[in-house]
Amino acid sequence: MAYHYRDCGLDNVWLENGYELHETPYGEGVSIHDTANLHRIIGLWLIDLPKPLNGAELRFVRTEMELTQRDLAGILGATEQTLRLWEKHRKKALPGPVDRLLRALYGEYLNGDGSVRAMVDRLASLDQIEVAKACLRETGAGWQVDQGELCAT
Repeated sequence: MAYHYRDCGLDNVWLENGYELHETPYGEGVSIHDTANLHRIIGLWLIDLPKPLNGAELRFVRTEMELTQRDLAGILGATEQTLRLWEKHRKKALPGPVDRLLRALYGEYLNGDGSVRAMVDRLASLDQIEVAKACLRETGAGWQVDQGELCAT
């Protein structure tokens, strides 16, 4: 008989094997074999599903990446309160761009080289200043951004 694995925070995960039921002084207990790999496989299954991720799945992926709500909200370009609402509405689909970015981040977290996360972190920092002044200098190697003193105004 399959075991309904609710401890992962998802309502739709059943284990055919890889677990043991046992009696404890407090009732029936369960021991899951190799939970780290189990969660990795659940995460890969989620990001491959041809449907939008929902709030419960967002929470699963966030916790697997060991990110706080604040940190993931910053990466996704959302507020912490918005991320909390997405997680609270467990069955509601995430907005398309958020869903796609979350899938890319988690896929990279599992198998990547960090380039997607670095790019997203850089993009998240783009809205940190209001006005930028480009100071460009033509050199023997062509035009370059002047990294030294600011241009004379």
